[in-house]
Amino acid sequence: MAVRKTSKRLYLIPVLSKALDILELLQAENQPMTLESIHRQTRISKTTVYRVLKTFVHRGYLSQSPDGTYRQVTRPKKMRFGFGGQSADMPFSVEVTESLKDAAAAVGVDLLILDNRYDAATALRNAEEFVSSKVDLVIEFQVEQEVAPMIGDKIAGAKIPLIAIDIPHPHATYFGVDNYRVGIEAGETLGAYATANWDGKVDWVIGLDLAEAGQLVQSRITGAFEGVRSGHPELPVEVFVRIDGRGMRDRSKKLISDFLQRHPKDRRILIAAATDSSALGAVDAVREQKREKHVAIVGQDCIAEAMQEMRRDKSPLIGSVSHEASSYGPSLIHLGLLLLRGQTVPPYNYVAHKMVTRDSLGEV
Repeated sequence: MAVRKTSKRLYLIPVLSKALDILELLQAENQPMTLESIHRQTRISKTTVYRVLKTFVHRGYLSQSPDGTYRQVTRPKKMRFGFGGQSADMPFSVEVTESLKDAAAAVGVDLLILDNRYDAATALRNAEEFVSSKVDLVIEFQVEQEVAPMIGDKIAGAKIPLIAIDIPHPHATYFGVDNYRVGIEAGETLGAYATANWDGKVDWVIGLDLAEAGQLVQSRITGAFEGVRSGHPELPVEVFVRIDGRGMRDRSKKLISDFLQRHPKDRRILIAAATDSSALGAVDAVREQKREKHVAIVGQDCIAEAMQEMRRDKSPLIGSVSHEASSYGPSLIHLGLLLLRGQTVPPYNYVAHKMVTRDSLGEV
């Protein structure tokens, strides 16, 4: 009876084996080498050698000299960033956190993630924990302008670079949307709706504000009012009303519900919300009082629930400005690495944004 010859199965990854061959060659030679010489000695294709070398340089295992040669370097310690998320209960904050986690994993940066819980005292405690944990860099996403100086001072005192998302902090590099400009675009969309559907007549323009975030974030509403005025310059100043919705759904619902009850006969109301959570609260109030025909709402952030709401027939939510949350992570990690390398970066770093309406949802 013939005996079948079996061989031991090896679970090898070919490209990883080639990468290790290249690294081991550079270790053995212990001197700078050109791409050509590495290709010649390993007999690995030049394209693969090039990509492996660039990956090792990006991850800090190799350095590339001005003359194009490569050599092994002492492996630097893995970078560790601290991230204070705005709130695990806020959809936009969750999207930013997920984007940041993916981007950090892609380049080998560790993240210490703490939840600021939309609360000033918690954000301050989290800043102290970042300092005691000796992270290499802090990315701060918290809403309370009141504690921004204290957070900035604590982190600067520990000589840790700081990036602040959407809300400026002393000693920090700013990263986020151009708040005034996204407000302008929201207001222009509301004004165009009034022109197309209400013959340009408007009874009220309400700004669902976020006062505790400070003047820069409040400029979303300032910009929205200017955007409406650009198409309707005849509107008197008294029809423009700012209400502090704190960016929260339940609070915004109550405030708009109260307003609608006080003005039962008004039929043309525009609402610019500082966040989509506020905008959805306004939608809840409008729908509860069956005033959908009388109100048009535009939000900020373009969270998934807002896009779903816009798809509903006759929804009062006519648009939202997308802040492109998925782009935050890669941009923040890149900005952080530049700061740690001592490179000069702009004090304000704006993300791309775009207006999304029911008609443009198919493009999102």
